Amino acid sequence: MSFWTVAGLVVLSALVVGLVAWLLWRRTLPPKRADITIVDPVDHTTVSPDGAVRSIQAANITMSEDQLVEIWKPEYLERLARTYWRFLTRCTLGLIRVAYTDRERYVVLLTRPFVLLSFQAPEYELEEGRGIVRWRIEKGILVSKRGRGGDGYLEIDVSRRESGRPGNAVAHVEVEVANFYPAIASGIATWVYKVTQSKIHVIVTHGFLRSLARLDFAESRVGKYAVPTREDTPSPRRERVS
Repeated sequence: MSFWTVAGLVVLSALVVGLVAWLLWRRTLPPKRADITIVDPVDHTTVSPDGAVRSIQAANITMSEDQLVEIWKPEYLERLARTYWRFLTRCTLGLIRVAYTDRERYVVLLTRPFVLLSFQAPEYELEEGRGIVRWRIEKGILVSKRGRGGDGYLEIDVSRRESGRPGNAVAHVEVEVANFYPAIASGIATWVYKVTQSKIHVIVTHGFLRSLARLDFAESRVGKYAVPTREDTPSPRRERVS
């Protein structure tokens, strides 16, 4: 048996094991509690002449008014942010994780120093009918030199909208990457980015948006807006990977 045959069988076996693990994991998920409609803009991904990428994926989450009132709190905006990172880890079967420090977030392949993307600490904007969490892109393997330093960003924008159905309400969620300069585009070619990294990003983001139908929000690792309880005790925050 040749080396390539053995290698092919190993890869195939890994894919089968991964698929089985994914199917078993899906069976443990809570039931859906809301309706999701993907509503991406027509030109949801664009590349400017200088190579900057802007990509927006969006969805309308329709639920009862009582459900939306229950989660329309600063705490849940922070938990929504954490849910995004949790989904990224789950859909990659734990290969991609997020490391937390007081000042930065690192998207790593298993662990540091394999940093794919690093972000500055999240920024929050809170209004009566809108909430935004934004991570400015600092550096990483996936970022070209031109895109480092915080000009580009990833953000989740949530706004309340009328549903047109009595007793229901809509949370409109947009996930946007802006002013991002991918290393693969500058190092190889823009079309390579479009048919690889860009498509993967869209697929993963759509998966995340659809997962919100369960209204299953992860607990924040930082707890900036968490409501304190008697059981809460202060502890030093060091880098953690999950």
